[in-house]
Amino acid sequence: MSGFGNAFSSSIGKKFIMGVTGLFLILFLIVHAGINSLIFLDDNGLKFNIGAHFMATNWIIRAGEYILFVGLLVHIFQALRLTIQNRKARPERYVVNNGNANSKWYSRSMGLLGTLLLIFLVIHLKDFWVVSRFTGIPTVDANGNEDLYAVMREKFQDPVRVVAYVLLMISLCYHLLHGFASAFQTMGWNHSKYNGIIKSVGVWYSIIISIIFALMPIAVYTGLIN
Repeated sequence: MSGFGNAFSSSIGKKFIMGVTGLFLILFLIVHAGINSLIFLDDNGLKFNIGAHFMATNWIIRAGEYILFVGLLVHIFQALRLTIQNRKARPERYVVNNGNANSKWYSRSMGLLGTLLLIFLVIHLKDFWVVSRFTGIPTVDANGNEDLYAVMREKFQDPVRVVAYVLLMISLCYHLLHGFASAFQTMGWNHSKYNGIIKSVGVWYSIIISIIFALMPIAVYTGLIN
């Protein structure tokens, strides 16, 4: 048992946990973006509310949410541990540091990007997840489902919130650009034959997912959808 614990407390073990939880979060974002994309059907949120109702009532989805929440906490905790560990291993900065020669700036800024995303997560959970899962939504749509779309329209009338969401989605894009390929590498699923494919898929995934999430507040605020 102690050997098992030591394996996961080692640097490699921490990175493995980061990889597993990162891949789980990547899959969740696909589902979440797919459901949220229903607002672009421009049917006054009826299809979106059906998707939100399914997410809120399906026991498999609900169980997955709690697993996701635990995984997210583990992901954040392990990220902090790795950051502290790396800084302790190299307490003094190099006099000359040409970081771009070996890595992209966002790869070296995962801690900052992760912190920004944590701020976004707190805001997002407060705006939508808490009301849909716990406090309840007082209004219903034409189908009798709780009108989460009405909540979204109300929240995204605030230009400050809209700008904040868009900027934080840019942070998400950069976070995913590094995290996607890094997760595959950590799991040992990289190979010279298909590393290029993984990198390309990661780039497109990061951009598309982030654009979908960023377009939602913009579309609501500008009246592109009713």
